[in-house]
Amino acid sequence: MLKTALRNLLAHKARQLMTLLAVCLGVAFVSGTLVFADSTAEAHRAAASKSFADIAVSVTAKEPPPGAPAHQQTSALDDALARKLAAVPGVAAVRPSADGTAALNAADGTPLRVGPGANPAAGYVPGKDGKDSRYPLAEGRAPANSGELAVDRGTVAAGHFRLGDTITLAIDGPVMTKRLVGIVTTEDTRVTAGGTLALFDKATAQKLFASPGHYTGIDLSAAPGTDQSALSRRVTDVLPADRAEATTGAAQAAQQALLVDTLTRGYEKLPLVFAGVSLFIGSFLIINTFTMLVSRRTREIALLRAIGATRRQVSRSVLLEALLVGLVASAAGFLLGLGIASVLPDILSTDANTLPQGPLVTGPRPVVAALGVGVGVTVLAAWLPSRKAAKVAPIEAMRTTEQPPSAKRSRIRGAAGLALLVLGAGVLVSLSGAKDASAKNLQNAMVGCALLVAALIVLAPLLASPMIRLTGRLTGRFGITGHLAQQNALRDPRRTAATAATLLISTALVAGLAVIGNSTRQALDRQAAAGLGADYVISSRASTTGIDPAAVRRVADTSGVRTASAVTDSTLSIGGSVREISGVDPRTVHDVMKLDFVSGSAKELGPGRVAVSSTLARANGVTTGGHLDVALGRNQESRKYTVVGVYKDNPVAHDALGARTEVAHDSYLPGSVQRILVRTDGGAVSKTTEDRLRTAVGNSPLLKVQDREQFVHEAAGTMGDLLTLMYAMLALGSVIAALGIMNTLAMSVAERTREIGALRAIGMDRSGIRRMIRTEAVTVAAFGTLLGLAGGLFGAWAVGSLANGAMPQYSLALPWGTLLLLCLLSLTIGALAATVPARRAAALSPLEAVAED
Repeated sequence: MLKTALRNLLAHKARQLMTLLAVCLGVAFVSGTLVFADSTAEAHRAAASKSFADIAVSVTAKEPPPGAPAHQQTSALDDALARKLAAVPGVAAVRPSADGTAALNAADGTPLRVGPGANPAAGYVPGKDGKDSRYPLAEGRAPANSGELAVDRGTVAAGHFRLGDTITLAIDGPVMTKRLVGIVTTEDTRVTAGGTLALFDKATAQKLFASPGHYTGIDLSAAPGTDQSALSRRVTDVLPADRAEATTGAAQAAQQALLVDTLTRGYEKLPLVFAGVSLFIGSFLIINTFTMLVSRRTREIALLRAIGATRRQVSRSVLLEALLVGLVASAAGFLLGLGIASVLPDILSTDANTLPQGPLVTGPRPVVAALGVGVGVTVLAAWLPSRKAAKVAPIEAMRTTEQPPSAKRSRIRGAAGLALLVLGAGVLVSLSGAKDASAKNLQNAMVGCALLVAALIVLAPLLASPMIRLTGRLTGRFGITGHLAQQNALRDPRRTAATAATLLISTALVAGLAVIGNSTRQALDRQAAAGLGADYVISSRASTTGIDPAAVRRVADTSGVRTASAVTDSTLSIGGSVREISGVDPRTVHDVMKLDFVSGSAKELGPGRVAVSSTLARANGVTTGGHLDVALGRNQESRKYTVVGVYKDNPVAHDALGARTEVAHDSYLPGSVQRILVRTDGGAVSKTTEDRLRTAVGNSPLLKVQDREQFVHEAAGTMGDLLTLMYAMLALGSVIAALGIMNTLAMSVAERTREIGALRAIGMDRSGIRRMIRTEAVTVAAFGTLLGLAGGLFGAWAVGSLANGAMPQYSLALPWGTLLLLCLLSLTIGALAATVPARRAAALSPLEAVAED
């Protein structure tokens, strides 16, 4: 039987090619993603280790306890401590540092990447040789005074800087300008992963990030043969216990690598999603291929049974054939996965987030995954066809045609499909009134959608005949070729359904995501636009910094500005939960926010008085005139506040409104401003106005100036990722669907050789044969597309109701253009997939075809 399996595999290698390609794609995404993840993690670790290669121990200051004496509020790390540490046995060198963060503008004034951990800044602290070994100079010189700056090569490239340029930057307040005098290299993974680096002279860095004469850290290098852990213990003994602590360089390298790994771990998920989709859809192609092979070899299998082969041997031969295909596909997929892993860093990197480069790491995990996924999926998919092969009786060898499924089997399939359909639809319909996007409801929605798709797949053979007959009016326009194409598709409804299953699944996924994405994006647009009355929003890019209050006055004095209303955002602790409160000016708030008050108004806002959203009011059972016990901002104790108004939920106003003077006083950044809402004369929005506003806030890289359209677009920005994922899955599903249709038609042409020869003999020309095959492919594609659209739209309707609970503006909005494009693409796939089989059929010689046995 082993020889039989090998002979069958070699005899039908062209037909197995499509199966191999489908499995190969899935394996490539799985193994490539794992290799990419391992390689990226290793690159991070290597870069971090290199950054801390000459650091044995790092000393950092501890946060002073609340209410500590004034002398403890200043860092304990100074030159005196540095000299004391230099005398510790085993310390070879001492290198103090003053580190912080600084955001930079590019040469054209646009901010470079700003984000947590992405903008390290430090003092250039030269050693005895006059150089800082952490930052080797590539060009220019080190900064020597408060007006000079050095940056890394990556920042120079991203910002289009040259030596001598004036660079605008900000630490946590007003902007500063420095002259670029040096360009350095660095192995800091925060910088090599797409961040920026700014270096000041030592005195300036101390003033900005610590205090004059003090440091934020002291790095120690060890003498040869000194153990880091032992040195760390000796260093700890000389430190002021309550004011400083020591950490080994190895621990710091591991911590930094873990941090960057965590920030980039999300890149693994997207390729794995593609792998799952491709393997799931590809499994139907595998099932269809082996089912057709078994059907075509019915007489051969029956003869094997007649000469003594057992059912187990026949089943094993089919599974062995699948195993061999899986092994070949796994090997090919793993090699293709290495190629995917090598290009993923370039594909996933952006100007704002560059992934580190390094050699590919091919550990045991991706190899085992490639074999497990490739072989496992192929063998599991071939299991049902193998059982069918085992049931072939010797008498089957006497039959020349395949027997249709019994009425009993059709009834069982119909009952099972209807049960799945009722169960899936029932779950989804029950959720339609939930209006609660909780984790449990979302999981139930996913289960319901999966049951619905499974029901459509089970019922597809029974639905094929009536649905394809309905399309007969369209195919009939092509005359006899259209009629024959329809009859060919109806000849074996099971095969037609299995071929259409790939398109059914991909269409259902894409249609459902398209509807949900389009509906959510429009709801976010309406939600943001409904609450915003301002024409511009100025806000901080970093959550730990605010806007200079002086900038509010400059914005208000800008030409063309009618109203500039400052907003301080803070927290509100109430009933064991933490909510958001916006501190506003009661005189101008209605000019910049669209507030719809159910009762009361914002005019009464003041000390001890707040307005709350409808949701917060319901949750706490309060109405206008009532009282709430809340802790505002950094206050630990609750106070009684009077509710002066209840307004409909508004994302711009957050959960509650208070007087800005009071909210700013108790916020975590006392006196700060987080947003400036700007109303212009006549609602004018122009590039000139935007430039004036940017100038008014000092062109700070920490601030962003957005008009209404930009603000709304950002609010719906996450939908862009969903739509990108949707189109990528559509492309992947389309490729596998095309392979499936091509495979089915190729086998169908081989089975109908004599029939095609007879058609040619009675006068049908080659163009008619090609047209018949293409029409059959388009018919099958249309069947799968229609079923997929029905399932996807129903699922999107049910799941969308959950979003309506969290987003009142949500309503079902069909993306007609996308759905029409999806239908046209599916039909095009069918036509293109038929190209090769149609040419093969048209090339058949009538005499040879009729004579074939």
